Amino acid sequence: MRRNLKKELVRSDGRRSYWLLKTEPAEWSWDDQLRSDGGVSRWDGVRNRQAQKNLKSMKCGDLCFFYHSGRERRVIGVVEVVRTWYSTTDDRGDDWEGAVDVRTVAEMRRAVDLRDIRAEAEVMKDFALIRQPRLSVVPVPERVWDRICEMGGGFGGEDDEGEDKKEVLSG
Repeated sequence: MRRNLKKELVRSDGRRSYWLLKTEPAEWSWDDQLRSDGGVSRWDGVRNRQAQKNLKSMKCGDLCFFYHSGRERRVIGVVEVVRTWYSTTDDRGDDWEGAVDVRTVAEMRRAVDLRDIRAEAEVMKDFALIRQPRLSVVPVPERVWDRICEMGGGFGGEDDEGEDKKEVLSG
């Protein structure tokens, strides 16, 4: 029996959803993100229609794991959506591409490798990173978010109880 995973994408308090954004470190790394203007960068170049649909579903305040793909294959940090989907124009003038803007929240205390994520088979069984490994933008169910944060020792934007610090997430 398939569960309705859409319900799991919104926290129980209804405030935000969680996502994972993949990037090749040679193209855009965590260090590049940290050096970006005020920690804010445009997340663009997503061509896959399903991944674009996921970008279009993002809301301001949603949190995203920043994931290095390629050889590293690990969750490095957390970013926050600060501008929802907007259209961009490609070289031909077609208006089918778009982007969201994300702001650096914090680095994971310990990077979480893909092999460790896969080892958590029961919790991760419905996680799109495992089921659809080629998608560059995937939703993260709350229970998966919580487990990956636990595996990584949390991130710098959390207090001791694991709750997001208000000053880190406010504009």
